[in-house]
Amino acid sequence: MAVLVASDLDRTLIYSSGALALTMPDARAPRLLCVEVHEARPLSYMTETAAQLLTELGDAAVFVPTTTRTRKQYERINLPGPAPRYAICANGGHLLVDGVSDADWHGRVLARLADECAPLEEVRAYLTEHADPLWLRKHRVAEDLFAYLVVERELLPEEWVKSLAVWAENRGWTVSLQGRKIYAVPKPLTKSAAMREVARRTGAELTLAAGDSLLDADLLLAADRGWRPGHGELADVGWTGPAIGALPERGVLAGERMLREFLEAVRTAG
Repeated sequence: MAVLVASDLDRTLIYSSGALALTMPDARAPRLLCVEVHEARPLSYMTETAAQLLTELGDAAVFVPTTTRTRKQYERINLPGPAPRYAICANGGHLLVDGVSDADWHGRVLARLADECAPLEEVRAYLTEHADPLWLRKHRVAEDLFAYLVVERELLPEEWVKSLAVWAENRGWTVSLQGRKIYAVPKPLTKSAAMREVARRTGAELTLAAGDSLLDADLLLAADRGWRPGHGELADVGWTGPAIGALPERGVLAGERMLREFLEAVRTAG
């Protein structure tokens, strides 16, 4: 049976140093493999055991990295195992096939955005006008598809995010707070739609998924089975679903556990 595994990356399979959550004594900490370098600095990690499991998974299933990162940010990542034929970037805005964005898919996405939600410029203008310089550090637009703010989390008023979410909802957009980033993303821009397209192209009969944030919820619900870690937006609100595994592990060890779950499901299906 052909199996497709669509997994979020940041805080699901790979972790920055601040997100590792190594709570055990130093002598018992897992060995880590650096999988991303940015400006000559190590940025993201997974355990060496997770790296081995991902290599096995890449041989056993169609593994599809599925991320809100831009294509440029995704290309910095050097995952172990076979190079994935497909990758989903920009929250579904770009479907990479052998590293190249599929123009037909991207065109279909742009058409949906134009038809179904407020334009990016309106959202960008609102963010620029209402973000407080006290806690705002950066304002970015990703792939001309969505916007995000980099903030000082401890200074960010919780009510501001809630107010932004209500404003965005009325314009066909959704808001997600992930670490130090606030994302504003058009509702039609989804990882699940891109995953379904890859499943169609590959003839996958079983789809598996994992993710930690609000932007992953549609992906998990669209898959036949999904998993979320014990940290992140979804865990914080106790989010679950009929075929969703809520794992207790937090931090980099959660990534290892999710890969074990993927492999067990693939082997059982086979």
